[in-house]
Amino acid sequence: MDKMDTHTTSQRYLSTRGGSYGMQFEEVVLKGLASDGGLFIPEEIPSLPSDWAERWRCLSFVDLAYEVLSLYISPSEIPSEDLKDIIQNSYSTFRHPDIVPLYPLSPSQNLHLLELFHGPTFAFKDVALQFLGNLFEYFLVRRNASSDEHSRHHLTVIGATSGDTGSAAIYGLRGKKDVSVFILHPKGRVSPVQEAQMTTVLDANVHNIAVEGTFDDCQDLVKALFADPGANKAHNLAAVNSINWARILAQTTYYFHAYFSLTNSASFKKGDKIRFVVPTGNFGDILAGYFAQRMGLPIEKLVVATNENDILDRFWKTGYYEKHPVHGRKAEGGFVEDGAKAHEDGAKETLSPAMDILVSSNFERLLWFLVYQTSNKESTVSCREAAGAQVREWLGKLKSNGGFGVPTYILDAAKVDFESERVSDQETIETIKAFYTASTSDTPPQSNGHLRSHSDSASSAAPQSAKYILDPHTAIGIATSLRSIARTAPSHTHHIALATAHPAKFASAVQLALGEADGFNFETEVLPEEFVGLEKRQRRVRNVGRGEGTAGMRKLIGEEIEAENS
Repeated sequence: MDKMDTHTTSQRYLSTRGGSYGMQFEEVVLKGLASDGGLFIPEEIPSLPSDWAERWRCLSFVDLAYEVLSLYISPSEIPSEDLKDIIQNSYSTFRHPDIVPLYPLSPSQNLHLLELFHGPTFAFKDVALQFLGNLFEYFLVRRNASSDEHSRHHLTVIGATSGDTGSAAIYGLRGKKDVSVFILHPKGRVSPVQEAQMTTVLDANVHNIAVEGTFDDCQDLVKALFADPGANKAHNLAAVNSINWARILAQTTYYFHAYFSLTNSASFKKGDKIRFVVPTGNFGDILAGYFAQRMGLPIEKLVVATNENDILDRFWKTGYYEKHPVHGRKAEGGFVEDGAKAHEDGAKETLSPAMDILVSSNFERLLWFLVYQTSNKESTVSCREAAGAQVREWLGKLKSNGGFGVPTYILDAAKVDFESERVSDQETIETIKAFYTASTSDTPPQSNGHLRSHSDSASSAAPQSAKYILDPHTAIGIATSLRSIARTAPSHTHHIALATAHPAKFASAVQLALGEADGFNFETEVLPEEFVGLEKRQRRVRNVGRGEGTAGMRKLIGEEIEAENS
C-alpha cells in the first residue's frame, strides 16, 4: 500500500507556490516552509461530519480540538490515542478551565470577547505553540527511539517575533530534548514585558537574538535561512512562526469552541448570525477562522482589524497589496492624526506592536484558495497548478516591485467572506478608556483576570463595579466591532472579538489610556503576580546588526549550538 493511501485529501499537503505536492503532516510540521519558498496547505479543506452540530455541541475544548485536528492528521501518522494525549498535555498548562472562555462584553450589542490569553505567556499564541512544541517532541522521540547519541535527529527551530510568538515558542520548547530554539526579535520594538518573558528563560536550548531593525527584517532573515540549502543541511531547520501549518490548524479549534459557547447561551436565538473580528498582523489568526468557515462553521463574516500598518485593509479597499500606499486617499483611510504611514522601508511603530508588520506572510495562503476556487480549469490538478503559478507570480512582484494588484473577480471573492477596518492609535486609546470608564449597568461581573492576579480561582468573580481593561491589540478589535455593529442589525448579529493578549503585556499603552482615570492602579488592577519582578531577573540575549545577513546568522547559530552542547 502506498503510504499516502492512508490519508484523505485533507491530510495531504501542497505548497502555495506549486513546488511540492502529496506531503505528509509530519513532513509539513518539521519543514515549516516549502522548498520553493511557499507555505503548506491541505490539498482540500475537509467538510464537517453531517452530525457535527449536535455531536460536538457540548464537548470540552480538548475533545473538540481532537475532532477538528483529526480531520487534518491521518491516524497512520499519529494514532488517535497519541493525538489525544498531545492535545491534553498542550492545554493542561492553561489557567482557565474552559481554555478560551467567551466573555459577554456588551450584552445589549451582542458583543462578546473570546479570551485567548489564559496560557503560560498570557497571549493567544500559546494555544498553537503549546501544541506545536509537543508535536516537535513527539516526532523527535519517535525518530530517535533507536538512535545513539551520535546519530540522533536534532531540530533547530527558528522564529521571528513582533512580541508574543517569541515567548510562546520559548515556553513551548524550553528544556525539550533534541531541540534548539532561536527567536529573533526587533531590538527595542517589543514591549518590556514581552522582552523579559523571552530573555529571562535561561534553558540551554533557548537562544534569543535581538536584531537591529523591524519585525519584517527579522522575518526576512528567517525566510532567507529556510531558503538556504546549506543552513538547512547543517542545522535541520524547523519553523515556529505561523508559516508553520500546525499553528493555523491549532487555532482553528477556538472558532468552533466560541461558536458552541455562544449558541449554547441564552443570548443566542435561532436565526442569529455570527461575525468574528480579529486583530490582524501576519494574517494567521484570522486565516484559522477562514478554514473553520470553509469547513462549514456558519460564520457570516470574518472582519480584519488592522492598526496603522494597514496593508490588509488597503487590499480590501482597493484590490492592491502594497507595502506602501499608492492607490489613493481611500486606501489610506483618511486619518489625518496618524502621521507617517507604513512605507516600503519600514513599518510604522504603534501602540499595538505585535501588529506592526509590513507584509502579512499568511495572506499567501488565502490568495491560493481565492485563485483555486475561482479557476475555470477543467481538472482539480490543473486548478491547483494554476493557483500555485499565480501566487508565485504575485509574490515575485511583491518582492521586486513592492506590491501587486489582483483582478476584480479575486477581490470580489475575498469580499464574500471578509471585511476590513483600520484603527488609529488615538482610537485605540479612546476604546481602552471607554470600556474602563463605561457604566456597569450593561457589563456582567468580570471573572477573567484583567483586574486581578491570574492565580485567583477561575470561579471567583470581581465586584459588580469591575471594569474591563483591554490590551491595545484587543482594543483595535473592539473598535472594529463597533463599526461593524453600526452597519449590521445588532439584535440579530453577534460579534465575537478575539482578545489576543493580557493588558499587562502592554503597560505603556494601558497607562497612557488609563493613567488619569479615577482610581486606576496598574499594579493592583492589571499586573498578574507572574509578572512581578520579571524585569529584574537574569537575562541572556545576543545582538545582531543590520548587516549580518544570512551568512552571519548561520555562523551565530553554529556558535550557539556548539556552546549549548559543550
